[in-house]
Amino acid sequence: MDIFSIEFIVFRIGSYPLSLIELLGTLTGLLSVWWAARANIWTWPSGVLNIICFFLLFYQAQLYSDMLLQVFFMVTTIYGWRNWAKNKTVIGLSIGKLENREWLIYLFGLALGSLIWGLLMSNVHLLLPVLFPEPAALPFIDAFTAIASVFATILLAQKKWESWLLWVIVDAISVFVYFYKGLYVVGAEYIIFFFIACYGLYNWRRAIEK
Repeated sequence: MDIFSIEFIVFRIGSYPLSLIELLGTLTGLLSVWWAARANIWTWPSGVLNIICFFLLFYQAQLYSDMLLQVFFMVTTIYGWRNWAKNKTVIGLSIGKLENREWLIYLFGLALGSLIWGLLMSNVHLLLPVLFPEPAALPFIDAFTAIASVFATILLAQKKWESWLLWVIVDAISVFVYFYKGLYVVGAEYIIFFFIACYGLYNWRRAIEK
């Protein structure tokens, strides 16, 4: 059996069968988010491993927006890694915040992007039946979290503290999505992500005030 299949079970948590790919994605994701909240550059290399694991996992769970999101994450991870390392220090860039005009641009982009991507994912099984034989699960909710994650990652790569506002929202919604799809370990991971995001929001805001 393929070790990267969600059918490749490493052990059970009660009656829940935990696959190797879900376990690896969970562990590397926790490391990446914790280091991000600490403004530590190690968030990026651990993020690369997390992206690979979740790309494979989400394809098999028919969460196609989340799957395709990993491609974007790979690009921004490489960008963020390079951007943070410019000064050859662990901290790299100083933490900043958005202007009001930038806030409006991001909010408009989030609404429009979620609508367009949700419509596309609603019909992706009809447009590309060979690649996506099953209909997308929760296409509009999944689209919103995907687009919000795109913006949050861009802001994280630029070290803007508002990235954590978006992550708090994304993580809260993702808990519902993953429990609904039966990915209970990933869902539990996103509960932890939610609290780490709250910590990151507090920690980065405090850094700006100092």
